[in-house]
Amino acid sequence: MAYVLTIANYNYSSWSLRPWIVIRQVGIAVEEHVLDLAGPGLGTPGVAEASPSGRVPVFDVDGNKVWESLAICELISELFPSQQLWPKDRYRRANARAAATEMASGFSALRSALPMNIRARRKHGELDPAVKKDIDRVKRIWNDCLNVSGGPYLYGLFSIADAMYAPVVTRFRSYGVDTDPTCTAYMKSIEQLPAMKTWAERAAAEKHRVPEYEAIAEALPAQ
Repeated sequence: MAYVLTIANYNYSSWSLRPWIVIRQVGIAVEEHVLDLAGPGLGTPGVAEASPSGRVPVFDVDGNKVWESLAICELISELFPSQQLWPKDRYRRANARAAATEMASGFSALRSALPMNIRARRKHGELDPAVKKDIDRVKRIWNDCLNVSGGPYLYGLFSIADAMYAPVVTRFRSYGVDTDPTCTAYMKSIEQLPAMKTWAERAAAEKHRVPEYEAIAEALPAQ
């Protein structure tokens, strides 16, 4: 099979990171295309040609295009069942899917206030109650999962649920969000994945800048 993954910038694209890290964990050889984000509300050059939805990421398998992060991860799980990208136990598997879907469909306040910017090392200021609520909910999910599984990942072994929350790990680190010991240990486990290290290195090396996202970081004090 021929695999092509089109993503946006490593530094900013949380949705691109999610399937990318799963692909790396599985060890799939893919042809990778990176598009430069134009900024919030602006059309990214090349995206309309690459993706039916006009958004990235998009995963092409022998001409069959899938254009949503969680759907891409699900397809990879089906293509490579031996990789066990969901927990074996049906109830834990359902729980993991619920946690992943909650991440995919929620946390809009957190996304807007603290956009992914892996290069940033700033300390957030006073947070809106909606943002605090999102952060508290993420930490509750992590604690609930890790207290059952024992870690190092949400369901013991690395799963799609971890991929869905990996960008939040970068956000918490970029903006100095305080975390309890359980969440801090989990963040370190994600950051130590070889795939995450590679993604962070590529983000650091990128020349492209999105002014709107950089302005949010620059308005905050350095950590």
